[in-house]
Amino acid sequence: MVRLVLVLGDQLTPEVAALRAADRARDVVVMAEVMGEGTSVPHHPQKIALILSAMRTFAGGLAADGWRVAYSRLDDPENSQTLAGELLRRASEFGAQEVLATKPGEWRVLRDLEALPLPVRVLEDDRFLCSEAEFAAWAEGRKQLRMEWFYREMRRKTGLMMEGDQPAGGQWNFDHDNRKPARADLLRPRPRDFAPDAVVEEVLALVEARFSHFGRLRPFRWATDRDGALAALAEFVAERLPRFGEEQDAMLEGEAYISHAVISPYLNLGLLGPMEVCLAVEAAWRAGRVPIQAAEGFIRQVIGWREYVRGIWALTGPDYLERNALGHRRALPGVYWGAETGMACMKAAVGQTRDLAYAHHIQRLMVTGNFALLAGVDPAKVHEWYLSVYVDAFEWVEAPNTLGMSQFADGGLLGSKPYVSSGAYIDRMSDHCGGCAYRVKEKVGPRACPFNLLYWHFLDRHRERFKVNPRMGQMYRVWDGMDEGHREAVLAGAEAVLGRLDRGEVV
Repeated sequence: MVRLVLVLGDQLTPEVAALRAADRARDVVVMAEVMGEGTSVPHHPQKIALILSAMRTFAGGLAADGWRVAYSRLDDPENSQTLAGELLRRASEFGAQEVLATKPGEWRVLRDLEALPLPVRVLEDDRFLCSEAEFAAWAEGRKQLRMEWFYREMRRKTGLMMEGDQPAGGQWNFDHDNRKPARADLLRPRPRDFAPDAVVEEVLALVEARFSHFGRLRPFRWATDRDGALAALAEFVAERLPRFGEEQDAMLEGEAYISHAVISPYLNLGLLGPMEVCLAVEAAWRAGRVPIQAAEGFIRQVIGWREYVRGIWALTGPDYLERNALGHRRALPGVYWGAETGMACMKAAVGQTRDLAYAHHIQRLMVTGNFALLAGVDPAKVHEWYLSVYVDAFEWVEAPNTLGMSQFADGGLLGSKPYVSSGAYIDRMSDHCGGCAYRVKEKVGPRACPFNLLYWHFLDRHRERFKVNPRMGQMYRVWDGMDEGHREAVLAGAEAVLGRLDRGEVV
């Protein structure tokens, strides 16, 4: 009996579960470019182009390796333009009566597969280092699911940066040696650009013709195959990893990448595996080429945070996407789609996102995410935006980061406190404030930084929830110690900012 073997655009790994379970001699691999996925949210054109280009190259590799591949191109007139439709079309074409699939990283896609009128065998995606069952067992009975404790278990499991049963260097976390402001550096190594090949150029033309979503398609700089992804990893480890730790939270005008790896798209597509990435970083540290705080900080992001948020996504299920613990309902402001703004940090983060489909984690968390949370934007709208605009955004990783860590929509499942700050944090970690239309040192008045005003407004309106939070009590004492007239001026200034957002005016 012929079976269809579904391979999705973020499952581009030859050893992915569905391919391992398939029979090369009889089964048919199905891969499909469909408008239903390209428009499920308004994905950035570079994200669409990266996925389609990588899919085409991967499919060619499977065919060369002896697999029978039924590949649906977006512009094929027979394409039904949905994954379900293409599976049914291929089932009819090949007489297949079963589908093998690796679990998708999006609940909507899984529901569509389960609704097919033919048997679908869904296998766990075991490319992660922690299985769903292992994470559920770790989480069971815990009052708080804190990443730090999970990370230590993953260090023990993998053996990464361990000396026997103890962490290398005598501690698990070297954050106190990291997170320093960066300085402009004309000699700073930058990630290489990968010149588009014929496959990529064909896809770019197709995306230009079919999609008009927010974001610039060209120049397109991404690698689209495993060789390119490996080259990007090697370059990061050799050139930027030594400064990664101390600069991981820094922001600079005109410097999109600082010392970041910029390999998350390749990890999330399946072109790289998490363990091979961490082993490369560990090897550089053991060879004395990078400091321990840089290696540990990077490995924590992969085996700690990345595995942790995937576990949260799998554990909580599709209802997690609907959470809105703070009851925020404001529409997403136009600045997120490139509307004019006087805020230099927002202008830089959104402009970079538009041009590159990329922003690093502090730009996402402490600039665009912080502003949305302080302004009371509906977390579902924030989630849709992040899923849309970033080249590495897939639901399993994006939703917990956005709804949990960034927007506190899960009520504290992910974090013990909301990640909010005034303009002081942005001023400390960036050079944005010097060229801003607002003044970060001003607390009230028309030129006061909107982050300053909205920060206290957020604390004031959510006082009942957060006043007993031990990590926030000090800020309420500061607020309460302010002159009453000053507090009233702050709240009035914040309301003025929110009013301009609601009217679609420049902020």
